[in-house]
Amino acid sequence: MKYRMYVDEVGNPDLESSDNPLHRFLSLTGIIIDLNYISETVHPQMEKLKLNYFGSHPDDPIIFHRKELVNSQHPFGALRDTKIHTNFDKDLLNFLRNWEYTVISVCLDKKVHKETYQVWRYNPYHYCLALLLERFTFFLEQHTAMGDVMAESRGGKEDKQLKASFLKLWEEGTEYILPERFHSVLTSKQLKVKSKSNNISGLQIADLIAHPSRNEILNENNLLDRPLAPFTKKIIEILQGKYYQNNGRIFGKKFI
Repeated sequence: MKYRMYVDEVGNPDLESSDNPLHRFLSLTGIIIDLNYISETVHPQMEKLKLNYFGSHPDDPIIFHRKELVNSQHPFGALRDTKIHTNFDKDLLNFLRNWEYTVISVCLDKKVHKETYQVWRYNPYHYCLALLLERFTFFLEQHTAMGDVMAESRGGKEDKQLKASFLKLWEEGTEYILPERFHSVLTSKQLKVKSKSNNISGLQIADLIAHPSRNEILNENNLLDRPLAPFTKKIIEILQGKYYQNNGRIFGKKFI
C-alpha cells in the first residue's frame, strides 16, 4: 500500500509578525490517505457532491475552499438557500465522517517560540514539518507501508521554504528519527507542491479540516479568542475518530 499525506497550513511562518494576535500561530495539518482509495472512492464521491449541489463540470471543476464555502461565495452561491445549505452540510459531514483517512495536526505558538529561542531557533515551517514527518513515519511503519507528501502551493518563496525544509529533514533526520528511517518509508526526497486548482481531492479535504483542527488545539489551550462555530464543532467531533493513534495514545494533535 502507498499512502500520501496531503498538507495544508493555517497562518504564516513569519516570526516578525508573531506579536500580532492575528498572526501568532502557524499550524500544519496532514491528511493521510491510501492512494488507491483516493482514486476509487474519495475523488468520485467528492465530484458527485460538487455536481449535485453546484453543477461542477470536468472541464471546469469546482474546487472546495473552506472560506468561500463558509461565506456562500461564488461558486457556492446556492448555499444562500437555507434548505440547500442544510442538506449540503449534512452530506459533506457524512463524507468527512465516513471517508477513511488519518489526521495529524501541529500548531506552533510563534510568539513563545521567538521569545524562548532568542539566539537560535528553528524556522517555524521546519519545526512543524519535522513533527508531521515523524508521526507520518510512525504511521507508515505501523502499517508496513510506503508514502510521500504533497503540500498546497502558497507561492514561490513559501513553496521553496517548505521544499527546503523537507529536503533537510530527508538528509539530516530529526532528534528522534535518523535519516535512514525516513528513507525506509518515504518514496521521495522531494516534497510535492500542487495548487488546489488542480482539483486534488486530498488537498481539498486538508483545506476543509485544517482550520477546525487548528482551532480545536487553540481552544484546548485556552488561546482561542472566540467561541467555536457550530459547524466547526461538528467537524471537530468527527476529527476525534480521525486523529492518528499509536498504542492507544493520540499522536495526531500537537501544540508547541
